[in-house]
Amino acid sequence: MIPPKPASRAGRVPLWRYARAFRKDILSAQPERLYRAWMADFRTPFFRSVLVNQPELVDEVLKGRPQDFPKSDRVTHGLKPLLGKAVFVTNGETWARQRRLIDPAFAGGKVEDTFPSMLAAARALSMRLDVGTVDVEPLTSHATADVIFRTLFSIPIEDEMAADVYEAFRGYQRTQPVLSAAALVPMLRHIPAWRGRARAKRIRQLIARLVEGRRSAIASGQAPDDLATRILMACDPETGAGFSDPEMIDQVAIFFLAGHETSAAALAWALYLLAMHPGVQDRVAGEARRFAADPTLRTLRNLTLTRNVFRETLRLYPPVPMMVRQTTRKECFRDRELGRGTQVVLSPWHLHRQTRLWPDPDAFDPARWERDETREIAKAAYMPFSAGPRICPGAGFATIEAQVMLAVLLAAWKVSLSDGPPPVPVAHLTVRSADGIHINLSRR
Repeated sequence: MIPPKPASRAGRVPLWRYARAFRKDILSAQPERLYRAWMADFRTPFFRSVLVNQPELVDEVLKGRPQDFPKSDRVTHGLKPLLGKAVFVTNGETWARQRRLIDPAFAGGKVEDTFPSMLAAARALSMRLDVGTVDVEPLTSHATADVIFRTLFSIPIEDEMAADVYEAFRGYQRTQPVLSAAALVPMLRHIPAWRGRARAKRIRQLIARLVEGRRSAIASGQAPDDLATRILMACDPETGAGFSDPEMIDQVAIFFLAGHETSAAALAWALYLLAMHPGVQDRVAGEARRFAADPTLRTLRNLTLTRNVFRETLRLYPPVPMMVRQTTRKECFRDRELGRGTQVVLSPWHLHRQTRLWPDPDAFDPARWERDETREIAKAAYMPFSAGPRICPGAGFATIEAQVMLAVLLAAWKVSLSDGPPPVPVAHLTVRSADGIHINLSRR
């Protein structure tokens, strides 16, 4: 059984029709040839963009100096009312300073300190489930938001403030397109983004209260040792300064948006893939039962198949399907001259399904991750968390979280396909389903 994949557009279309399709869904707006091309060139009256699938070019863009290919603000323009100058959207020294303050909080054993909170959130999700057909997307969104609140501010999602923030984010995400008109028409980029502005303001007000409360707790010596405390107390080794409250609000906004939305999308698709493949699910459930008998970080490391299921899910359904950088000078890619300001699109969605690189690229095959061949391919063509200096600082966090969630759920619940139509992947802020991901739940 081949997992769901959106149909590609057929042939060439006028720019206005492409723009309309792009705003609705990035994935189905693209031509089929991108799954086999090393590079594709797109030209509009306003800008030029190239999508690169050749591993050497991807490496050049991602793993070189960040200032050579900074992040483009075309796609993120509409998020600025919410994110401000968060690490996800900044470039240059601002970005470098933010990473110096953030990275230590996610380094090594500090991520492992969040394990108890992840386990508690996973158990809470399992307790909320009931037998029958469910749309798992809202469930995984609620659960991963719970993880963020527990690990960032040491409060469960049932806390009144946490619930308010979560509901405000849900409303914001439903109204925010992945592509604003400013991404296509340069002169509009100077006009402040308006869509979702009121909701963004409300979210930032709620986050401000959380940050102010934590700042007070730190001053009184009563702050818990969680991610918020570590980041607020961090000092830049080069300047000695830390984040101001407005800067911290920016960072919390992206932690929540990226940390819960991307994990929720991946977890929902993983459950659907396991419902499609009951044989794999039974083996994952075996690992899960052993983990449930002794749920520790030591036994978590034994979840080899569970980890490979998550890797394969991220290959097929990378939560962030495309990233956009831009050139700062003239470049030459595959004998083509690129002018300054050319948009360089890196597409995990297409790279992870590149027919020249991956055997059976559309198939769900967790066993591929046991083969040396796959590990070599992955070095060049697997980047669900980006790569190079701008790799997501929460990559390790997300991987541990997914394993804990899947193990706790599969130890208690069996998932199977519902009678309805299969989900259709679409790209909004992340790769979600057009009409939900419906599966059947029964107790083991």
